[in-house]
Amino acid sequence: MAHVSAGVEYALHSLLLLIDAEELGQPASARDLAELQKIPAEYVAKLFTKLQKAGIVIAREGIGGGFALARPASDITALDVIEAVDGRKALFECKEIRGQCALFADSTPAWAKDSVCSIHAVMIEAEKRAREVMASHTLAAIAGRAASKAPKEHAGQVKDWLAARTPQRRRRGASAGAK
Repeated sequence: MAHVSAGVEYALHSLLLLIDAEELGQPASARDLAELQKIPAEYVAKLFTKLQKAGIVIAREGIGGGFALARPASDITALDVIEAVDGRKALFECKEIRGQCALFADSTPAWAKDSVCSIHAVMIEAEKRAREVMASHTLAAIAGRAASKAPKEHAGQVKDWLAARTPQRRRRGASAGAK
């Protein structure tokens, strides 16, 4: 959590698109999600491998297959996605600098080593609060905020775009099988 990667942002956007695909009753491929966001398909595939391992998405096999949410959007938090993509990293890693003071020579007093230092204590509190905030925001809530911000026709355009992709994937699969 020291740094939330761009992968988390792309994963969250992709998951919001899966909500739209779910409303259509069809999964979305990593290729389609990548094309819609103008990012490499391989990158989205790597993100979705992590999301699948974390139980956030499931893969549907076969022609016209793709990815779908593994559980309701209201049960998936931003923290779930961050930890799936970036892992669970500490915000701060204490280097025990306080014990290295030149005044202590080679004999650091116990008061300087005992318990968590005041700087580390602040960082622990900050991380706890950040995790609480991220855990309080679900995909469903984020999708609701995004929908309220975008023009109403945008959601329809996204769904139309995704709906048009599934028949193309079926045709690609059928022509590949006929060769």
